[in-house]
Amino acid sequence: MSVKISTRQVGDVTVVDVSGRITLGEGSSALRDVLRDLTAKGNKKILLNLSDVSYIDSSGIGELVSGFTSVANQGGTLKLLGLTKRVKDLLQITKLYTVFDVHEEEAHAIRSFA
Repeated sequence: MSVKISTRQVGDVTVVDVSGRITLGEGSSALRDVLRDLTAKGNKKILLNLSDVSYIDSSGIGELVSGFTSVANQGGTLKLLGLTKRVKDLLQITKLYTVFDVHEEEAHAIRSFA
């Protein structure tokens, strides 16, 4: 199963719903393209909803870090929402859990951008 990505607006926050697998190839490049398009269009508040992501490999982790950095370099903020246990464990093992602003509930995450 490959990755499916859709975007929606909640106020001034762009929510990126990701489902499937973020892996080397199609998954990570799709995520990169979406984040690049959003920042190019001037979206500064981006919330990545990863609640339906079943698997993420090292390439996917690299894309999350790269996306986080490029959004920040454009003056924006990238936050994560709804990590599965597997993804949360992976971020803790790689010590990246402390880098990202991670939220469990969408409403709370949206408010945190204010």
